[in-house]
Amino acid sequence: MRHFLSIADLEQDELGLLLERSARLKAGPPSGEILAGRTVALIFEKPSLRTRLSFDVGIAQLGGHCVYLSPQEVGLGRRESVSDVARVTSRMADAVVLRVNAHETIEEFARYSQVPVINGLSDLSHPCQGLADIFTIREHKGPDLRGVAIAYIGDGNNVAHSLMLCAAKTGASLRIATPLGYEPLPRYRELAATEARSSGARIEIANDPVAAVAGADVVYTDVWTSMGQEQEYERRRRAFHGFQLNAALLARAKRDAIVLHDLPAHRGEEITDEVIDGPQSAVFDQAENRLHTEKALLCWLLGGE
Repeated sequence: MRHFLSIADLEQDELGLLLERSARLKAGPPSGEILAGRTVALIFEKPSLRTRLSFDVGIAQLGGHCVYLSPQEVGLGRRESVSDVARVTSRMADAVVLRVNAHETIEEFARYSQVPVINGLSDLSHPCQGLADIFTIREHKGPDLRGVAIAYIGDGNNVAHSLMLCAAKTGASLRIATPLGYEPLPRYRELAATEARSSGARIEIANDPVAAVAGADVVYTDVWTSMGQEQEYERRRRAFHGFQLNAALLARAKRDAIVLHDLPAHRGEEITDEVIDGPQSAVFDQAENRLHTEKALLCWLLGGE
């Protein structure tokens, strides 16, 4: 039995196989047999559009059944202990997708679960998004990412952590630019550096968005204020001044560069309408690809593929 709590849980060849399987699932008709008779429980502490929709639809397309449990129904760690919820759920479901506030909640749940646990989002890691991100980049820039330059502009958050590990495992070049004090955590920088030594990837972290975007093949941004950080909004808005992905900044990248954003977007803050709706945007390809990469993930964890 395997869990999927972080991109770090995958070996480099396993990530490659998942991405290849994602491409086959996207290209071919849905297979309604792989999860036949299987049930996947979705336990969420946070609201969701893409995570819930992609898993719900993907499970149905693979022939399985999805059960969604809202924060009001479960109350992880409040109404009932995390360990008790894990033990009960894993006796009835074949896998569990968690979307939580604290990464420690997922780690505790996995310790007590008898079935695979998938991280649908935590404060430290967003590995399902990372799979969709790197798959989208491969779709647009080719399967060999060595030499592909990715620029990430914004907060060194859970999305940045997962993107770092994906880039490091695939040999891509990733330049991250954050305001001072908002860099990715040392733990993820060390994990990415270890992977980069074997793959040939280059991971650079600095504080200049213009330098990061110069000559990039991919330009990625995320919200400046994530769910749960609303009380920091004004401080963050001031700190991220100059980090907006607009037409002037995008012009520093290659002419055929693509734009990524994991959504939801705060239009007019971290990205302008002109860019997210423009001809270089692959944002909605990226959103759709959550479906295909998560189906591949479910096939791997539950279908023995």
